[in-house]
Amino acid sequence: MKKTLLSLLAVAFLSACATDPYTGESKVSKTAWGTGIGTAVGAGVGALIGGEKGALIGAGVGAGVGAASGGYMDIQARKLRERLQVTGVQVARDGDNLRLIMPNAITFNTNEDVMKTSANQVLDSVALVAKEYDKTNLQVLGFTDSTGNDKIYIPLSQRRATTVANYLKLRGVSATRLSVAGMGASNPIASNATPEGREQNRRVEIYLINAQ
Repeated sequence: MKKTLLSLLAVAFLSACATDPYTGESKVSKTAWGTGIGTAVGAGVGALIGGEKGALIGAGVGAGVGAASGGYMDIQARKLRERLQVTGVQVARDGDNLRLIMPNAITFNTNEDVMKTSANQVLDSVALVAKEYDKTNLQVLGFTDSTGNDKIYIPLSQRRATTVANYLKLRGVSATRLSVAGMGASNPIASNATPEGREQNRRVEIYLINAQ
């Protein structure tokens, strides 16, 4: 029985290893982790019910469920990278969720909350993917640099996040899937001591959260 379980896990993980088309690295994707965990849980439950035969059946069911969960976000990440690769928007993984980092150079002028037209194409692409994968919720966060005070910058970042969310609604993303927050100067991604760093910190981020 022990040998059977180990063999099942090895097959699940090895079969889901792949080369990342964007980095060239060989790695285990989220699908692989989901498959492996699903296999382990399914095999364990199956073994309790029906011995070695039950483990085999349970592993197959568990692997399918696990792969579906991890693969759901993997596919979205790939589609978003394909659509946004020349826009300057970063698509990053954050656990089982996705994080889109949109610099102000694309979205807003300094101290303004009226969105630039250059953001339209980016958000159109985000909306298309979001509508296709409707088990994902979207959290829109606005950020600023640290040159002003929170009384000004938190409301400004909130308005920017709201503007982005409202645009996504106009493009067909359900309001029930969207939430917004103004973060002000919190959580900088670069040093606020330089103009270049402050420019990076002025941004809007969209978190795509797996709600399955």
